[in-house]
Amino acid sequence: MSDLPEHGTARVAIEYCTQCRWLLRAGWMAQELLNTFGTELGEVALVPGAGGVFRVTVDEQQVWDRKSEGGFPDIAVLKQRVRDVALPERDLGHVDRKH
Repeated sequence: MSDLPEHGTARVAIEYCTQCRWLLRAGWMAQELLNTFGTELGEVALVPGAGGVFRVTVDEQQVWDRKSEGGFPDIAVLKQRVRDVALPERDLGHVDRKH
């Protein structure tokens, strides 16, 4: 047995518009997800796109789409949606508490 934490298998993909220069936003969101979930996720990928796309999927299940949602996600909302698909039993602490 290893003392290393188990790695998750969920693949999170953040597709962002290169024409709109949303790489920094996508990278920051990827960093936030990795800081929160660490090895509980299998991968967080940045996927270049075009045409104003900003879409987040977990194992190919869409959890955010800029066009249909009317903007970009609040990071707390994005973490909840990723958790709900990838790790439904996980507690997000203060992110889960309503103010």
